[in-house]
Amino acid sequence: MTSGLGFSLLALILSGPTAAFVPIGGGVSTHVSITGTALLQKVTETCRAVAEAAGHEFKPTGSSPGELVQACLGPTATGEVSGVKFYSALQEIYTQNGLVDRNFANSAPHHFNSEAFLEGRSLITKGMASIKANIRTENFKAARETMGRVLHTLQDFYSHSNWVELGNTEPYIALIRPDLPLENMADVDTATCRDCATTTCTNPILQNILNQRMLTSGYMGIFSDRKPQGKCSHGGEADLSSATLPRGGIHKDELRTDNAAFHNAAVNAATAASLQLLEDVRLTVGNNDFLRLMGITRSAVVCFVIDDTGSMSDDIEEARKAVYKIIDSKKGTQDEPSEYILVTFNDPHFGPLFRTTDPDKMKTEISKIKASGGGDHPEMCFSGLQLALTGAPASSHIYVFTDAPPKDIHLKNTIAALIKRTKSTVSFYITAPVRRHRRSVRAASFKDYKDLALASGGQAIQVSKSQLAQATNVILDTSTSALVTVFQSTRDPGKPETFPFMLDKSLQNVTIYITGQTLAFTLTNPAGVNQSNIEPIGALAHIQTVGNLRRIVLNSDHQSGSWKININSKQPYTIKVTGQSTITFIYDFVESFKGPHPGYAVLSGLPQAGQPATLMLSVMGRRGTSSIRVENVALVVSDTGVESNGKTTDMGNGDILVTVDEVPAGEFVVILKGTDEMSSSSFQRQSTTQLSVSKVNIQAMVDTSVEPGKDFNLSFSVMTKGPSGKFIISGSNDRDFPMSYPKSLSLTTGTYTNGTLTISPPSNTPSGTDVTLTLEAKSSNGVDSNHAVLRLSVVTKITDFVQPVCDVVSVWPDDCPRDMSQCMFFEWELSANLTDGNGTGIERVSLRQGDGTLSYTSLNVSSVHASYNASCCSQIVEFVAIDKVGNVGKCYHSIVRSAGHAAFSLSTPLWLCLLMSAWILKT
Repeated sequence: MTSGLGFSLLALILSGPTAAFVPIGGGVSTHVSITGTALLQKVTETCRAVAEAAGHEFKPTGSSPGELVQACLGPTATGEVSGVKFYSALQEIYTQNGLVDRNFANSAPHHFNSEAFLEGRSLITKGMASIKANIRTENFKAARETMGRVLHTLQDFYSHSNWVELGNTEPYIALIRPDLPLENMADVDTATCRDCATTTCTNPILQNILNQRMLTSGYMGIFSDRKPQGKCSHGGEADLSSATLPRGGIHKDELRTDNAAFHNAAVNAATAASLQLLEDVRLTVGNNDFLRLMGITRSAVVCFVIDDTGSMSDDIEEARKAVYKIIDSKKGTQDEPSEYILVTFNDPHFGPLFRTTDPDKMKTEISKIKASGGGDHPEMCFSGLQLALTGAPASSHIYVFTDAPPKDIHLKNTIAALIKRTKSTVSFYITAPVRRHRRSVRAASFKDYKDLALASGGQAIQVSKSQLAQATNVILDTSTSALVTVFQSTRDPGKPETFPFMLDKSLQNVTIYITGQTLAFTLTNPAGVNQSNIEPIGALAHIQTVGNLRRIVLNSDHQSGSWKININSKQPYTIKVTGQSTITFIYDFVESFKGPHPGYAVLSGLPQAGQPATLMLSVMGRRGTSSIRVENVALVVSDTGVESNGKTTDMGNGDILVTVDEVPAGEFVVILKGTDEMSSSSFQRQSTTQLSVSKVNIQAMVDTSVEPGKDFNLSFSVMTKGPSGKFIISGSNDRDFPMSYPKSLSLTTGTYTNGTLTISPPSNTPSGTDVTLTLEAKSSNGVDSNHAVLRLSVVTKITDFVQPVCDVVSVWPDDCPRDMSQCMFFEWELSANLTDGNGTGIERVSLRQGDGTLSYTSLNVSSVHASYNASCCSQIVEFVAIDKVGNVGKCYHSIVRSAGHAAFSLSTPLWLCLLMSAWILKT
């Protein structure tokens, strides 16, 4: 059972439409609720263990995701802490869980249908290997996506097989342990069910199958009613085989009056099985990385992409100073970055990507950068940026330093697609050269950078090298926890205009950024007080001007309410208003799908032009979702301000289904308005990433890892709602692995055309490497295009599934005094040998339970000797050994006395106490 915290938090975050994650269970118990219950329980256990190990109390002040994250991060999380990354991580897992019903509806192994037990178990164990390998290489997004799919398949076993009908109440551990056999499975010639004319019989499993405890599952016929003679069907309207003798079905997906007991038993077993899988992953990767997997970290990620050619020495020094300042000023606070990422580039080289959670290692790495070679000629900027976008977590802030145009301009569309997919914000620091003969080239390159900055909601800051130090203040602004965007817009060409925006009482550190040349502005607060751009320090804000950037920092005592800023310029300009607040939202464009288990799937690319669109939107407040009232959601065209209002359906607890009759043409963002119930103040929030529409649609799916040295074929389909004709196909990946695919496809309006892409990871690719693949389809005239972004995991085939074995050699003494008031005067010790049967080597040994001291001989060998020493006040020990491929072995021992065991007591003669003390007591 989950704790009270787990249940109350679960009620807040598992409230999406049940159709999106169709059963186990219609109504209350769904895949998402089962997954969420297990995830929340395991996260709570892990947070408590980390807190206790750090010596502080784990005591959330409430049940919202932000409050759980704040309690988990401990005393350093003293200010505003957002739970949005935690919430987003959960949603990624839930989304992939639900997509199994769309992408693999007719695949028996994915659902344990049609007695595909060995194949289903193989999907789970291969998936677990991929998850562990991805986490080891810090590819957490790839691990979450695989985890969602694997949990779906695991949970389906308990609903689609007769496991609970056989009287089992515990999970089938062999499903996640490939070293254990799957036993007593019915063969294809063994009848398993009796006929059920009403199709809703309580238990149609044949009695001899039950008596022999033989394992079977229902056959699913989506396109045919055929099944082996005498076999059970899955059941339900979508299963054509359920009308073939024996009729009926054995699935427990939906809670009905005829299957309530079995349904509930299946839910309980599926939840327990999910916990087993999560615990296995947690033990393998450790508590800290498990929490990083779940998005429970300080929210800021610092990511730099730096041109290291000869002309960049000044820029590199300023970037270095900015990193040092972030590290030194935010260390030990809730704003301390959770991760540091660095990518360098020049020509022809770029990368590799460096990442660390250790600020001192980041200092060391950035201190190694030396400007050398080249000049201010075109460089591989977009190649370096591609590495950063695929390697950094979603919604990261990425800062690019360069003084040269991009040589790899062909990657611009790929970068734009990655920005839209990851919702990351990219800001460019361009130090313009003084040479007059380069000016026209520089103006063109700056436009490319400006386009991508606008698409991401970032800044394109053009300054001289001497001004760069002042411009990097923006990095300090955005490297912070709970950062939100209140408003942003752009005008090209520029025109005089007044922009209203709403500031609520929860906002802190409000900052306005305006980029553009030759402009004037006036800022007005709700009381009508004004401040113009010619007043650096005024009644409302401090204004800093550097290059093409105006940075306006509002006074800390700013009023809440309706503000406005009037900008007067005929040159292009952008405006963005940000602040710190836990009131925020996440969203995805989704499309409905049909089949046995209908639901919603996240769009892989852009929404369709001229068509209605649906968004799934989740809102978070200072005390969870109950403190927020949403009043309006709209799509706003960035360069005109025209709004397309959506029709909202409140799904409960902050989850909103938004339908827009027609997506607007042009680049647009999502804006949300509502009321913060805690302060009774109106608020607005806006997404940063600009989106657009397309008449082209690409569908592709990945569900298995890729082996090094082997070709992987990816099927994809392309369709256009526009004119028929030839469409250009292009693909790229961030690892530069060889690929082949059709360079063009001839499309007919409204009909999908299939293609195949083949990617070939080299044989020396490290296990756990993830590959981000971008596939684009563009009309021959270039007017319309769309993209799909997919992640592949490269995982070495694992043949070692044997867990390390623990052999307790000795325990001395084997008991302790019964009088626990004397326990601190006595000690005990344990000696054990840990052996890795297949010889891949034990990689890590860690203490899981017990307050004593664990020591062991060197690792990475097949046998490790471990010694444990503890006070008699701590009489249970458990430690784990993990081998190189992630198999987990446990060593558990208890010296807790049974009731009849001899022990010290107050009536023990003094001479015997002294004799026993001489034997036990250590000084």
